[in-house]
Amino acid sequence: MEGRQRRFSTIQQISPSTLKVINTDERLRSIPDIEDIEAIGGHSRKQSIPQILSSKLNSLALFRDDDEDVRAQGHGAAMIGGYTIPGPSERASSEKKKADLGVMLGVYLPTIQHILGVTMFIRLFWVVGMAGVWHTMLILMLCCTCTLLTSISLSAVATNGVVESGGAYFMISRNLGAEFGSAVGILFYLANTVATSMYLVGGVEVFLLYIYPEATIGGEEVHSDIGPMGMMTNNYRIYGTALLLIELNDVSLACVILSILACFAGGVEKALHRNGQSVCMLEDMLLQSRVFMNVTRLEDVCTFCNKEDYVREQFCEHNDARGCKEFGSGSMYCKNAFPGFNLETLKRNMQPYYLEKDEAKPGVMGMKYEVTQDVSVTFWLLLAIYFPAVTGIMTGTNMSGDLKDPQKSIPAGTIAATTTTSLIYFALAVLFGGSIEGPVLRDKSGKSIASSLVVASLSWPTPWVVIVGSFLSTFGAALQCLCSAPRLLQSIAKDDVIPFLAPFARVTKSNEPFLGLLFTAFIAELAILLGAVDDIAAVLDFFFLMCYAFVNLICALHSLLGAPNWRPRFKYYHWSLSVAGAFLCFFIMFASEWHYALIACGLTLAIYKYVEWKGAKKEWGDGIRGLALTTAQYSLLKVEDKDPHPKNWRPQLLILVDGKYSKETIDLRSVNLLNLAGQMKAGRGLAITVGFVKSDNLHGLKKRADDIKHRIQQDMLQARLRGFGKCLFFEQHQIYGAVSALYQSVGIGGLRPNTVILNFPRQGENENSVEQLIFAEQLIRGVQYENCMIVCKGITDFPKATARLTGTMDIWWIVHDGGILMLIAFLLQQHKVWKGCKLRIFVIAQGDENENDMKMRLQKHIYMLRIDAMLFIVNTLDFEINDDTVQQTIQQHERKSRLRASRSANGFLNDGYVGDETPPIHMSPLNPIRLNALNTMETSFIDSRSRNESTDSLTPATPDDVFDDSKPDDIKIKKLTDAIQLNRVILEYSALSQLVLLSLPKPPRKVQTLVENYLSYIEVLTQDLPRILLISGSGKEVITIDS
Repeated sequence: MEGRQRRFSTIQQISPSTLKVINTDERLRSIPDIEDIEAIGGHSRKQSIPQILSSKLNSLALFRDDDEDVRAQGHGAAMIGGYTIPGPSERASSEKKKADLGVMLGVYLPTIQHILGVTMFIRLFWVVGMAGVWHTMLILMLCCTCTLLTSISLSAVATNGVVESGGAYFMISRNLGAEFGSAVGILFYLANTVATSMYLVGGVEVFLLYIYPEATIGGEEVHSDIGPMGMMTNNYRIYGTALLLIELNDVSLACVILSILACFAGGVEKALHRNGQSVCMLEDMLLQSRVFMNVTRLEDVCTFCNKEDYVREQFCEHNDARGCKEFGSGSMYCKNAFPGFNLETLKRNMQPYYLEKDEAKPGVMGMKYEVTQDVSVTFWLLLAIYFPAVTGIMTGTNMSGDLKDPQKSIPAGTIAATTTTSLIYFALAVLFGGSIEGPVLRDKSGKSIASSLVVASLSWPTPWVVIVGSFLSTFGAALQCLCSAPRLLQSIAKDDVIPFLAPFARVTKSNEPFLGLLFTAFIAELAILLGAVDDIAAVLDFFFLMCYAFVNLICALHSLLGAPNWRPRFKYYHWSLSVAGAFLCFFIMFASEWHYALIACGLTLAIYKYVEWKGAKKEWGDGIRGLALTTAQYSLLKVEDKDPHPKNWRPQLLILVDGKYSKETIDLRSVNLLNLAGQMKAGRGLAITVGFVKSDNLHGLKKRADDIKHRIQQDMLQARLRGFGKCLFFEQHQIYGAVSALYQSVGIGGLRPNTVILNFPRQGENENSVEQLIFAEQLIRGVQYENCMIVCKGITDFPKATARLTGTMDIWWIVHDGGILMLIAFLLQQHKVWKGCKLRIFVIAQGDENENDMKMRLQKHIYMLRIDAMLFIVNTLDFEINDDTVQQTIQQHERKSRLRASRSANGFLNDGYVGDETPPIHMSPLNPIRLNALNTMETSFIDSRSRNESTDSLTPATPDDVFDDSKPDDIKIKKLTDAIQLNRVILEYSALSQLVLLSLPKPPRKVQTLVENYLSYIEVLTQDLPRILLISGSGKEVITIDS
């Protein structure tokens, strides 16, 4: 076979009329077009490819079942089910909306326009002057590396499927889940909204300081009044608000590119002609031009830069002795501020020159004559102020709907735009450092050159090229943010994960999110009220950085998990680059403004928890679920598949609910059972709820199972019980196999249920025999597979999660079980329902035992177990029962036995149960604790077999299977008499208790014996007690004194 050549077969379609092979084009034409189909019925409709294939393949079905499957699914529907043929209306709409843009016009140029904003013109030169060229390079490297790594991660995520409206929000929500997606989406929305404010306020600064200073409210003298309530800050607020209300059209990128070229041309031109603007210096401090000039002609600076009478008046005749002294002792000279690019100037500007607020030079506080700083400058402050200048890399992703090939255009355009703008920033930083003197670079507002823009004074042929370009650049970036932010808000609202955002999902007839636009304008106005560009930029950083960090985390998460659906077309990524990008984002956040970073993280966490609590549940196949699955798999493989150490034992719950469970029916017994399991959640263990449903009809089982499972999960959620819900269908003859298979297969690895909770079956003349049969099988198999069994009797009287009980919780410690009764009571007591109940422990003593000695030893034992409880010793000899009570109970028992026997004859118990010879589990029924047992009592009793063999005091009080019909009647009567006596004892002390915890007698080995005799014994034992938990241990669960 290995040597034979492989053959490949092809399937050809033959026309039934001509018996000729139909080629591909003819086959496609044979499928009627949607325009033809829509004529049927007079309306347009959408037909999927699986439906077309299904209609063609129906005739190939061999059997009726095959035909039904084809109609239901269609052969191959699993592969191509997601592809549909659009109708004419959808096709026309799609063609109308999609612009089919390429890399250049769709991604590259819009991204560059967004990144190259006003900050480059009004802050980069100042950053170079304060940080020096070396530190500026480091700042730019941090910023640009962060955006470049994020662009790489963004390219990988954006090419791993279709990116719909919402851009970054869509990617994050579909990859990290609705919670993280909503949290970061809101922050990204705020980032775009606040960015609108920053660009507008930056435009106002250019307009009032450099274009038309006369428009300043309060006059030009208020330009330096930039405090929180300063007059210049109010100008920013007023004009910024006015610009926000103006409807503007998009601005071409040409103005920005022309301004950048003008800067480079100015650096070269001034180096050649040495005709740069001069400034006036007093020693090594830069003077404001208004101090020595009474005119605004900058060409005459050197004419007025001397110690003439006018200048002397400014320094000496205003009662300023310090200023007069400095003026008199210092030399005043004129200096060329723009010598053009040269290595000497570059060398002088290499080192940092950080200044504190109001300093004219390090350690010297300036007066109103020198150029001073309006803020204390540090490396991290400059990083925070300048980082918004490199944002905008998400522009191409936001335009994915207008791209011809998004998976090609987004990576190429985004990375190229990021690289281009990074090179521009580095080149401009070197240009400014080599073309402008340091004191002028540190003059943020251009006060030394008559409030002119420093970068504009460098440019050629005229400063107005840069002034107009920087002013217009604010509108392009601001409009992009103002247009994308409402759309982003609409996408979040449309996903219905944050309920109070639902109104913003609505759009106008022209498909415009008008409400979102109004809300965005309101948020932008609040940011404008911050006043200064630097303050807005500091807030803006953290919104963008949080979004970029999560984009990097998405790429790293998917790369490390290796999910099958992670197949990005962009291949030049690596998880280490994404981790580095995420780390860099968080580093910049906390290094620049750690308190703002904490606020951003807190806001993210708050939105995450809100969506988790209030938001709609969405299943988007996100990476967080994949991470949870991988982590769970890793943890399960680390847990050994064997019994845990006694100290690590905790109840892993398996809750069994009966066949009354359905999607439509609310069974109070099942709901209360889940409530009880939820009240034991202090054990922090596993919880699995299984609904046993009897069904002889196999049709539609999958849908019924899903409905019941959904109902179980909803009830578990209401009970605040975190766990898993399942449904198990069985036929009458499958009860034994179903229960046994469940116990053997439930759980995985070392995480398996060890505690079974089930309801006691209903009793009476019309008792449900199927329910009793299921209960018997569940109890017997549960004990056989060494589970701790908790049987709830009177479950309808158990409290809901909202109840608050007070009183007592009583433990009747009849069998030494390793302390499982005390452990369950302790766990219940941790829940707020039972927290107000005091714990009491009752121990049965025999007549010949020393009660005081027993109490002393038991109190010490309970103290060592660190459980607060009151201890009582009860002697059964103090209680006597009369013969009438015993006789009445026996007659009632015999009547029920005859009824069950008649039901057994009718087949209720014999169907599928020919004989049960299951080996007995070595557990005693009701083993009284005697005094001499306490002499050797230890804190751990793990092996019940060795305990029964070696400890005389724990020998059974009655033979095994005392309930079997083969046993003599006098033994059964004696057992019932003991049960009556114990019931009277319990009622005497615990009739008013909120809960009674009692040792569960060992069940018989045979189902029929359990149903006919054992249930009656339990009824007698618990008669007139409202809430009872009957608990039996397997011998493995203990409560220890060890830490």
